[in-house]
Parts: sequence; structure tokens; C-alpha cells
Amino acid sequence: MGINKESEMAANLQIGPTDQGMVRLFIEAENVEIPLDFDPDEADEIAEELRAAAQRARAVKY
Repeated sequence: MGINKESEMAANLQIGPTDQGMVRLFIEAENVEIPLDFDPDEADEIAEELRAAAQRARAVKY
């Protein structure tokens, strides 16, 4: 599966700080749980990438 391939899979996403000073993205879908931990600087970089992708997505003409 790639960025441009649609899927019928549903997932839940939770984002928050851990008690260890990390930022966790927690993904849950169909009997799968994926915890992804990032230090705060990495989380800031991911947030910037999300904002940039959202901006580019708004510019897509369909």
C-alpha cells in the first residue's frame, strides 16, 4: 500500500505525551496495536511535515 492507494481499513489514532518524556502516536486497527514513540524534537519535525502535507493537499485540484 502506498500514499495514493485508497483503503477500506479503519484505524484509531491517539497522540499524547508518555510518562518518559516522549510523544507517542498510538495506532489501533483490527487486532493490531502500534505504539510509536518520538522525542519532542522528532515530534516537532513530524508536525511540520503534517502541516506541509496538508498545505500541499489543499492545493490539489480534483
